[in-house]
Parts: sequence; C-alpha cells; structure tokens
Amino acid sequence: MIRRALNLTLSLTILFCAQASAQTVDELIKKSIDAQGGAEKLKAVKSMKVTGKIIQQGIEIPITIQSKRPNMVRVDVTFQGKTQTGAYDGETGWKTNPFQGSPDPEKVAGDELKELQEQSDMDGPLVDYKAKGHTVELIGKEDLEGTPVYKLKLTLKNGDIRNIFIDAENSLTLKVNLKRKTPGGEMEADQYVSNYKKVNGIMVGFSIETKIAGQTVAQIVLDKTEMDVPIDDSVFKMPVKPAEKPKTEEKKPPVHQ
Repeated sequence: MIRRALNLTLSLTILFCAQASAQTVDELIKKSIDAQGGAEKLKAVKSMKVTGKIIQQGIEIPITIQSKRPNMVRVDVTFQGKTQTGAYDGETGWKTNPFQGSPDPEKVAGDELKELQEQSDMDGPLVDYKAKGHTVELIGKEDLEGTPVYKLKLTLKNGDIRNIFIDAENSLTLKVNLKRKTPGGEMEADQYVSNYKKVNGIMVGFSIETKIAGQTVAQIVLDKTEMDVPIDDSVFKMPVKPAEKPKTEEKKPPVHQ
C-alpha cells in the first residue's frame, strides 16, 4: 500500500512537472510573440517586401525578399549584373542560378526545398507551433554575451532542430543556432538578430549576422521593410523554360558527277 502510494505520488509529481514545463514554454512563446507585436497583428499582414544587402568580405550584394500568404516566398540576390533566385509558391520550390552556367529555372528538392518552405512561414515557427507539427522544449536560462536569455529547442515537423535564444528582459529573439547541409557536409551556424525597429506595429530585426565557429561569414542589413504591398502570385511561380529551337539539318552542296 505504501509503495503504491509512493508510486502514485511520484507519477503525479512527474505529471505536474511536465505540465508546468509545458506551461512555461507556452508562456515564454506568448511573451515573445507579444513582444513582436502580438499574434493578431502578425497574422493580419498579408504580404511583405524587404530590401537590403548582404555584406560578405567587404562586398555589398543587393537582396530582395518577397513573402505572401499562404506560404509563398521569393528571394532575389543580384551580383555582377546577374540575379540568383530562390522561390516557393506553396507547392513547388524552384531556383535560377546563372553563376552555375544556366539562367533557366529548375525545381529544387531536399534541403533547398525545406529551407524555402521554412522561409515561406511569414509568422515564424513559434506562432501556432503545435498546429504546424513542431515541438518546443525549454532548455533553461543562460548567459549570451552578458545578456540573460532563455534557450528554446525547436524541433520542426521535418525533423530539423533550431535553438532559439530569447532575451529574458524584452522577449525578443537574439540568436538562432541551426545546422545546414552543404556540399562539403553538415555546417553549424549562429544567426544573431539585432537593430530591431517597429514597422506597422511589428518589431523587425534589421540586422542578421551569421557566424560559423565564432567567425562572421555574412551579414544581412535591411534598408526597407514594406507590409501589405501588392504582390501578384505569378511572382512566386516557376517560369516556363523557353522552348528550344528545333535543330535544322545543315544543307550540303549538291554533288556534281
């Protein structure tokens, strides 16, 4: 009887701790969403266009990102007069990469497709994370370069993991740790978000610095963020490849006998 009572007490304690932990996670997420402007304002934005530049090794490369509900995104990067594009229209992911020798659009799959699908979520993965099939775990509170932060482990529906570091004071995201697959193997990177500004009542990080092994490899600096701008759905659709001209047989001169 005593052992059964102890087991019941232990079970109830574990259940209570699990519920308390889940509640704390949801409270932190709600505070973070509220700090951005609130779920209602975030969901009210139907489209967004941001323009800025990628700074890499002292070179500034123009970038434009267009997003539209539901789940559409397009990223254009221009360098040396050529534009590289990655886009997702809610069903198909595609890209053009003239730097690889061909300007024609082609479908993407695997990690490239997953990255575009993740970018197409205008609200971010923490908003309605359960409905999206993601899970979130509170790892604990720690120090991030002198700033107290909460560390959340986000496991996306596709299995990818993101560690999100939220400022304990103002509840804004300061850092995201992520792993990406590259031709050279798996690469771990840290993205530091800063220079938050309010746009239409929503807090937007205008600077994202990417570090690998503690070294800065690139920085995205936004110049302008526009919300609810008219963007036609065709912008996100994969262009039709131009039809190839049929090859004509070379006419040979008549042979005189």
